[in-house]
Amino acid sequence: MPAAAGADREGNRLAARAARYARVGTRVGGVAARIAGSRLLGLEAGGGNAAALAAALGGLKGPIMKVAQLMSTIPEALPPEYAAELAKLQSEAPPMGWPFVKRRMMAELGPDWRARFGAFEPAPAAAASLGQVHRATALDGAPLACKLQYPDMQSAVEADLRQLDLVFALHRRMDPAIDTREIAGEIGARIREELDYRREARHAALYRLMLAGEDGVRVPQVWPELSTGRLLTLDWLEGRRLLAFRDAPLEIRNRIARAMFAAWWLPFARHGVIHGDPHLGNYTVFERPGEGGAEAGGINLLDYGCIRIFPPSFVGGVVDLYRGLQAGDEARIVHAYETWGFCGLRREVIEVLNIWAGFIYGPLLDDRVRTIADGVAPGDYGRREAFRVHSALKRLGPLTIPREFVFMDRAAIGLGGVFLHLRAELNFHALFEGATAGFSVAEVTARQGAALREVGLL
Repeated sequence: MPAAAGADREGNRLAARAARYARVGTRVGGVAARIAGSRLLGLEAGGGNAAALAAALGGLKGPIMKVAQLMSTIPEALPPEYAAELAKLQSEAPPMGWPFVKRRMMAELGPDWRARFGAFEPAPAAAASLGQVHRATALDGAPLACKLQYPDMQSAVEADLRQLDLVFALHRRMDPAIDTREIAGEIGARIREELDYRREARHAALYRLMLAGEDGVRVPQVWPELSTGRLLTLDWLEGRRLLAFRDAPLEIRNRIARAMFAAWWLPFARHGVIHGDPHLGNYTVFERPGEGGAEAGGINLLDYGCIRIFPPSFVGGVVDLYRGLQAGDEARIVHAYETWGFCGLRREVIEVLNIWAGFIYGPLLDDRVRTIADGVAPGDYGRREAFRVHSALKRLGPLTIPREFVFMDRAAIGLGGVFLHLRAELNFHALFEGATAGFSVAEVTARQGAALREVGLL
């Protein structure tokens, strides 16, 4: 891939961090003081302060918005009222104007950058928290998606992650039932990875390798000669928004849901890799000719920034827990939790974790066609279980959530949300059995190592 022209002037710069601290820290710090004051005076620290935090973050752009949205989707990372307010935030930043885009492209590909494309659309097709996407065409006419990072993102990320530490520290003081330090560390690691578009290019290549032969899932090809550490050029995959199919016939909705299941579970079960950002905007539905015209054929996977690669032993723990719950084998269940990194598991804590496990694994253990929530209203999905788990942990004392567990849990719940939106009716048990047939940690270890070496991640 081409190197950016000249020296890297956008590293983790002190001046840029200081400016970001001033913008973000003033707002977050003001809300922190308000929350601390409420606690000191014995006042309610819930809805009003949650809304104040959301309002403070809502006026800021960049990584802090991504951090806020990540926190809102990780169970127990924040109190429910805070998560609900942060989930309302929009992550889209104002797009860079065309003069700014031209300067950015010149910095990445050199002064002749425009000659490398057949066409390049000045207006972005999408704008998000760390960058924006432009439609373009290659010199041979192939449609392209060019993802261009906003300036000074590394400095902004480091500054914003400092504010994340402040928010989590407040949460630990307000509600010590969940120790959030490992959660904060995991979020920081994944967001820092998202800054490296060369790594994201390797992630995309990894997914093309892992899902080769899956007709229901399309993964774009990387254009390395048009990519750098802050510019990623991929095939443009035509598709419609997933939610456009909410009222499609059940057969179509089930086809999309099966493709989503394959795109998520097959890489995990076979290679120990998950797509850690279950945002609906990261998928579109491609169409193919049908009897009555075009119909949904499967899904396009569009974003590869938030990818989590697990030790094969962690995947073994996921399968062990499934088999343990299936057989009522308590020793295997406890072994699975310990494999994941849960420590000091008293019987009462195991029983609390089993409430969570019953919720996540319930559809996979139930050998019949059903919806993911099985009659529970989408808005209530998981709330009862989360309340029971949190209430029990308050009584039993703090529990440290293992770092590797964070995005696995978040992504599994996000995938369930997609199935809820589609109102899919599938035998999830049969799908999971198919994905894990012949599973062994040794085979995952071998496949993962070979795949990572092939795409340059080892």
